[in-house]
Amino acid sequence: MRTAEPRTAPEDRAPAVDPVRWPDVAAVPPASWARAAVTEALVRRALRGLPLRARFAGSATLGGGGPLLEVHDPRAFHTRIGTSGLIGFGESYMAGEWDAPDLVAALTVLAGHAADLVPAPLQRLRGLWAPRHPRDERNTPDGSRANISRHYDLSNDLFALFLDDTLTYSSAVFRGFPASRDLLTAAQHRKIDRLLDMAGVGEGTRLLEIGTGWGELALRAAARGARVTSLTLSREQRALALERVRAAGLADRVRIDLCDYREAGGEYDAAVSVEMIEAVGAEFWPVYFRTLDERLVPGGRAALQAITMPHERMLAGRDTFTWIHKYVFPGGLIPSTRAIEETVRDHTRLRPARRDAFGAHYAETLRLWRERFTERAEDVEALGFDETFRRLWTFYLAYSEAGFRAGYLDVQQYLFTKEGAAR
Repeated sequence: MRTAEPRTAPEDRAPAVDPVRWPDVAAVPPASWARAAVTEALVRRALRGLPLRARFAGSATLGGGGPLLEVHDPRAFHTRIGTSGLIGFGESYMAGEWDAPDLVAALTVLAGHAADLVPAPLQRLRGLWAPRHPRDERNTPDGSRANISRHYDLSNDLFALFLDDTLTYSSAVFRGFPASRDLLTAAQHRKIDRLLDMAGVGEGTRLLEIGTGWGELALRAAARGARVTSLTLSREQRALALERVRAAGLADRVRIDLCDYREAGGEYDAAVSVEMIEAVGAEFWPVYFRTLDERLVPGGRAALQAITMPHERMLAGRDTFTWIHKYVFPGGLIPSTRAIEETVRDHTRLRPARRDAFGAHYAETLRLWRERFTERAEDVEALGFDETFRRLWTFYLAYSEAGFRAGYLDVQQYLFTKEGAAR
């Protein structure tokens, strides 16, 4: 076995990587010659059949045409993939060892062929080679606080650079495509209003919100006359959300608690939770939905927005530790619609009343965020985030957008009702 060696991408292409902050990016991991050679053969075999052009420094271009993936350092690229799989693929991008003129287009091709990239015999042995989730990232009450903080407490100023004025960090609903940035605020309000309408939120409604974000939904609900209790585990988000509530003159109608959903009390006429279930973890889905059930009065309504993936893909990857877990959302798992509906059926008195899918809207939302993030690169740097972080977030936003464009991911708005007469 070789020892770990410094990243070898050309100096004019590779960002300087801080080895203290990014140890697994700064150095190419150790790997035997045989492992690297086998990986190279498998990668090239997979790429040859794709509608993609992969150009490796010093060799011919592979693929059947389409968006370009340019590998500046093939040795490091193959070594990372051979030792860490898709985690290594993402780390190789962070290290500047490969690029793509149209990153979303290249990743969309890969996402659309995800089931075919790894040979079937290796897929069947996934449990032997795929990394497992760290035990300390389970979404217990303490684990959830740590997991949420690693993403949402990065910096309110960072998120404000690329989100719209509502500071809404979930899919918008547009009137048409292509979407434009000047319409993003209206599209976010349209999404929020649809959820509040589904939940029947109006004058006097007692509303529970699980997952505050930066407070826009709570503000719009309170403006309708609702009395809102919103729960968050992010100190940064809570602080800014409270400022916005006070500035809007709605402090008498909105309460924001630094509280795990499992610790919630009280009775509510309605509940809303936007893209929160992805951070819950499969182990705790029954508890999450039972909490909604127990907090709602008979006849109550729960409106959820949830990112979803096909059920078989969810099952195949639910125990695998991925690049997204390592660098973006520790402890998360995107559910399938089947998993959501079976969990609700088996563990609650809630009943599904409506489900609307709108994945194409998320792809456009992510495109607008990614373009803005790129435009504000100097401002991101001024906040203290280095180039490796910026490549990480560029990859994350593009990777997510590609998932929706390829149909690998979708997003749903659900309405669940609780049996019994309303009070």
